[in-house]
Amino acid sequence: MADSKNNNQQSVLEIKQLSIQNSQTQKVLINGLDLTIRAGEMVGLVEESGSGKSITASTIMGLLPKQLEISQGEVIFQGHRIDYDSKKQLRRLRGKEMAMVFQDYNGSLTPFVKIGKQMVEVIRIHKDVSKKEAKQMALWALRRVKLPEERVFTSYPFELSGGQKQRVAIAIAMIHKPALLIADEPSTALDAVTGEHILELIDELRQESNCAVLYITHHLGEVLNRASRIAVMYGGHIVEEAVSKAIGAQPQHPFTDLLLKARPSFMSRQERLAVIPGDPGNVAETGCPFVHRCPKRNDKCLHERSEHIFLNDHHRVACHLYSEHENANYYDEVLST
Repeated sequence: MADSKNNNQQSVLEIKQLSIQNSQTQKVLINGLDLTIRAGEMVGLVEESGSGKSITASTIMGLLPKQLEISQGEVIFQGHRIDYDSKKQLRRLRGKEMAMVFQDYNGSLTPFVKIGKQMVEVIRIHKDVSKKEAKQMALWALRRVKLPEERVFTSYPFELSGGQKQRVAIAIAMIHKPALLIADEPSTALDAVTGEHILELIDELRQESNCAVLYITHHLGEVLNRASRIAVMYGGHIVEEAVSKAIGAQPQHPFTDLLLKARPSFMSRQERLAVIPGDPGNVAETGCPFVHRCPKRNDKCLHERSEHIFLNDHHRVACHLYSEHENANYYDEVLST
């Protein structure tokens, strides 16, 4: 499922019925995940902490901890299934064809090695170039993320601010012009203004390079105006996916609706900020994963998990509140406002 503006673009990443489980406890952490990202598209993956979004990113990159395993499904990158048992294929893909920016920018950099040396090493892993040529590529990459390249190139990580280190991490991730960039909560450890600048930078680089971006966050408002589509997860399930404008104007799943209402507004005066009831870690093992926290639940929600209902070609929701025909025409009304 994709925005009509991107229908003609090539699919860079296709996740099909992906399930991840703990091999020791057999607990399912990701259940039947389907997601497609096309070239030049930013897709926001939104959920509360502990719902599986970072596990999704680690799975795509082949970085799952040993106790976690793919129990079913597949990941297709640029038309080819990724064989996660093939170290050769993963070495070829990681860092060159697909790259990742982590939440912990400090963990992305070796503290006692200068930035320039680290970047040159990364470049020469995938490109047969001299150190001099690699240096010029590194300086270009630093300029591209709006850093003073000469100073940063000769600096140690501890000499840079958090925002600068995250920009360096983005420069390293984008240096080989990957087809896919995964940004795993890159602004969480930063202040609000710096975090917004980081999101703006990633969006600019996406437009320049036409790469696909999977932007993972727990803050729905962060991606609402930048991502072309948003997928909302709860308890390892995608409960709703639609173009961003539809999510913002008329969310269909109760969890998505509560996420939007929980955002503080400076446009209206409300006595109390809305909150999502219950424990974020409370995921039902049977029925709807959100049932114990949902204000609109019914008996069916307790015992039966809803399949995805397509309200139209651009919007799907996993909720018993809707039938195949309900609200089927609202999408065009949203876009016309």
